[in-house]
Amino acid sequence: MIRSPEKSGSLPELSTNKTPPTYISERNKRKRPEEILNVEFDSFKQEMREMLEGFMKLSHSQMEKITPTLKDIQSTNSKIEESINFLAEQNDVLKKKIEQLESEKKKDREYITLLEEKVEDLQRNSKKSSIELKNVPKQPNESKETLSSMLLNLSKSLGSDLTTPDILDIYRVRYKDNNGPIIAELSSTFKKSHLLKAAKTYNARNRNNKLNGSHLGIPALTNTPIYLSEHLTPKAARLYYLARELTRNKSYKYCWTAYGRVYVRQDDNSPVVVINNESQVTNLINKI
Repeated sequence: MIRSPEKSGSLPELSTNKTPPTYISERNKRKRPEEILNVEFDSFKQEMREMLEGFMKLSHSQMEKITPTLKDIQSTNSKIEESINFLAEQNDVLKKKIEQLESEKKKDREYITLLEEKVEDLQRNSKKSSIELKNVPKQPNESKETLSSMLLNLSKSLGSDLTTPDILDIYRVRYKDNNGPIIAELSSTFKKSHLLKAAKTYNARNRNNKLNGSHLGIPALTNTPIYLSEHLTPKAARLYYLARELTRNKSYKYCWTAYGRVYVRQDDNSPVVVINNESQVTNLINKI
């Protein structure tokens, strides 16, 4: 048998004192623009604060890593500075030494120049009565007697009074081609000057028949020109060679030697200039 559900005896009473619920929602109040700006600014400040804090932490971390390197750099710079100071001191010391050496070098050069002048004077004095005969071919079985005979024949051709006792010594300088100059030492500077003057006068008067081998008593050498001059020191010979450049370019009219010294003269009205060194010749050439 199926029981039917029980029926309630009555419906519950509805309270008549309760207010029925409302279904109308309240409207949210709109914020003013100033409030919105304040909120956004606060948010921006918060973001910036967090950003700065992160940056500071990162910077601090990087500084901790960089600090040892900076200390090493400072230490290295300190050592470099010490090295520079040391080098500067050494440079000052070396500079003083160089100045001292330059001063000593200058004194040594002056002393060497003085010694060279003394040596030049001694050499010039030893050659003051010597003559030099150039471009004379060497003869077969040549001897001092042969050379003396040549010089006496030359003296006779020039009208000079040279005799055998006037020839103190005579010899030929050895050259590769065996035709080196003949050097003769005479008894006096007077004999030397007289013979040189006679040779110069002869060449001036006989421009078409200047001194040649025939005047030495060797007819086969008629077409061989010979040159007679005083015997110069190596320095004087070099100066004479350079000084003749002044006459070769026709800037100076005269260039000659006398008693072992070299002289030049620009024209007949100019003063005579004694050539003492090579730089003097260079200066005269540059002035032209």
